[in-house]
Amino acid sequence: MTGPVPVRPNRAEQPNRADLPNRADQPNRALTGVEQRIEAAAHRLITRLPDRRGSRWLVEFLVFGAKQAWACVFGAAMLLVLLAAKLWYPEGLPTARNDAVTVAAVIIQTIMITTKLETWRELRVVLIFHVVGTGMELFKTSIGSWSYSAGGFLHIGAVPLYSGFMYAAVGSYMVRVHRLFDLRFTRYPPLWLSAIVAAACYVNFFTHHFIVDLRWLLIAAVLIIFGRSTMYFRVFGRRLRMPLPLAFGLVATFIWFAENIATWAGAWFYPDQLAGWQPVGPTKLAAWFLLMIISVVLVTWVYPPVPPDRVPDNLSWERSSAPERPRRQRRRSRGRESSRPARGGGG
Repeated sequence: MTGPVPVRPNRAEQPNRADLPNRADQPNRALTGVEQRIEAAAHRLITRLPDRRGSRWLVEFLVFGAKQAWACVFGAAMLLVLLAAKLWYPEGLPTARNDAVTVAAVIIQTIMITTKLETWRELRVVLIFHVVGTGMELFKTSIGSWSYSAGGFLHIGAVPLYSGFMYAAVGSYMVRVHRLFDLRFTRYPPLWLSAIVAAACYVNFFTHHFIVDLRWLLIAAVLIIFGRSTMYFRVFGRRLRMPLPLAFGLVATFIWFAENIATWAGAWFYPDQLAGWQPVGPTKLAAWFLLMIISVVLVTWVYPPVPPDRVPDNLSWERSSAPERPRRQRRRSRGRESSRPARGGGG
């Protein structure tokens, strides 16, 4: 008498990957309709691809690029406007070039709100970036740190109003990338401590012209305070992690590249660029790094840092709500089952 024969379901009876519960299947309520369609398209693509690690990483990479581009839409639009104004804005028009750029920036911001690419709650942070940036611009231009071309009516002192929108573009990216990538944090420093460091960074932008420059001391303080902090971000099916100071440095580098494009387009001029454009030196990366700290603190007013719901031990592919066996273990199980003699018959 033999026991029941275990029946192994054939491949046709295996559940389809699309039927498995997946966090990516559940729409993120914080995303707009366009953003949800990007994730839905990525999910449809991943279910059609072979069950291979390379295919998964390819989709993750493409979705990561799409989300980053989508988060940068305000800044990218501003750069396109600046480039178009430099290359194609006709001479002799009654509207000055600076005013035309400002009007275009207002239109971009209006489109961002009316199409719900930014929420009214996020707009508050963007407006604070306007105020913080314009205040710095007024001071820096007064002492000759950089300058703008003259002309137009839409300006405060020597600062055209579109300058505030360039800081707002940074704020827009920060709040949108937080929402698009569902950012979570572990070991985030107390908010009051990060606010003090951010305030010190902002004050140093003014005071280093009169007293000792504390930027390197402040960078060291940032590395100490945020050194143990980890940022978790979800691309599509994976939640990845990155040291928070590294994220600051990467975004600062990205802004530095954008700064080179903007100065080439004549958005503003550093003293060594008045005789002719030349690349902005990498020493500006330190300033952008400190600006990142200010930006992060401002964004926490809208999106307070929260820990991840579940931190995967190995950051594995989150295909199902139930943990899957490692690939090597599945292969061993299949090998044992194939080598095991079939039960049945007499005996």
